Amino acid sequence: MNRRLRRDAGFAAVSLLALAAPLLGRATALPFLAVAGAAALLIEDGPLFELFARPRDRQAGRLYGLAAFSLSAAVLAVLAAPPVAATYTMPLPAFAASVVAVGVGNLGATAVRDRFEEQFLVVSTFTVVAFAAALFAQLAVVGLAAVPLTPGSVDATLMVAAPTFTFHAATAALVAALTRSMLSPGDAGAVTFAVGAAMLVVGALAPAVHVLDVGLALAVAAFLGSVTYATGTASVEGMLSGVLLCLAAIGLGGPGWFVLLLTFFGVGTLSTKFRYEEKADRGVAEENEGARGLGNVLGNAGIALVAVVGFAAAPELPIDADLFRLAFAGSLATATGDTLSSEIGGLFDSPRLVTTGERVPPGTDGAVTWQGELAGVVGAALVGVLAVAVLGLTRSPPVVVALVTVGGVVGMTADSLLGATVEGDRLENETVNLLATLSGALASVLLTVVL
Repeated sequence: MNRRLRRDAGFAAVSLLALAAPLLGRATALPFLAVAGAAALLIEDGPLFELFARPRDRQAGRLYGLAAFSLSAAVLAVLAAPPVAATYTMPLPAFAASVVAVGVGNLGATAVRDRFEEQFLVVSTFTVVAFAAALFAQLAVVGLAAVPLTPGSVDATLMVAAPTFTFHAATAALVAALTRSMLSPGDAGAVTFAVGAAMLVVGALAPAVHVLDVGLALAVAAFLGSVTYATGTASVEGMLSGVLLCLAAIGLGGPGWFVLLLTFFGVGTLSTKFRYEEKADRGVAEENEGARGLGNVLGNAGIALVAVVGFAAAPELPIDADLFRLAFAGSLATATGDTLSSEIGGLFDSPRLVTTGERVPPGTDGAVTWQGELAGVVGAALVGVLAVAVLGLTRSPPVVVALVTVGGVVGMTADSLLGATVEGDRLENETVNLLATLSGALASVLLTVVL
């Protein structure tokens, strides 16, 4: 066993301290605080230093990587078992899943990386191992917590909670994989804290998840990952964020929300690949052969994520849940319409600047063609029709289609105006996309309120 594998095995062993949470209760943070203190202040050399030291630790002469990981786990432990009564706490299974997923997932990724250099394979292995570890951690914690109960109660609890635990495990694994790819495999402390924060939010918002929804979510994750790898339509970070968004749509909203989100991803991917070589020759094609990155995914679907989170929290808010449905649909109508407008319009000559009407070269920010605008309106209307079919809105179908389509057109127009005035000099394309989808969401919601 090489040094890196031994080190990550040590981190995995430390992460398993989280499984003692049901037995330690409010003292759960103490073992992690003890490890953090020893790593940062006491251990300077010897076998333990050699086991846990990362390259940066060797330069500093302290085990700061282990200290950061253990301190993050201690903070999450306090959230899971606070010393005094608290309104919002993290369930013990979610705490254990957050810590163990990162510790054991890193071990699995290192084992693969020592044999293969393919990044997608390493990330996929981390995600699968972290998912299995997070699921095991939740089941183990529930089993330990239920030991004093009557015979058969453990089995009954696990049967009821298993679908929700599976959804939470998938969330923890994907958030960990995405954060890890954005930072560094060595930043286990930051990754653990990010997973814990996500699990705290999901645990507070998500109701019990149906077993069929969980099955759909896992099938989607496997399918999208495979298709992304085979077609090269997204970077690893783009793939992880896209799958995570779909998982959130299913778990917090329902299958209908996922269908609408998948429609945007599907239409966007197909339109980007449509006559790609011709668009590349004209200088209007997406970079990286159309592969979508993290910024592109969040810029186009970030507002949709906020909407589905708001919908999940709607029972606790004095806001009609339909408004979150319409915000979700309006933002995706904008994203779908804008993508179609750009990808189709880029194939035609004589685009005009939206602010002045003057002819400009193809690919100019803020330039539009009537063919592209027509394609964008059709895309926005498609989202409106699907919203009627899958989101369960209480308003009449023609009204919903109109609200969503108008929201999409408003968002598309906002994107063009921002492109012609501030994109490039002051704002990046991803920020413009985010503001445009926000405009589309607000337009659909405000029209609903006014009418």
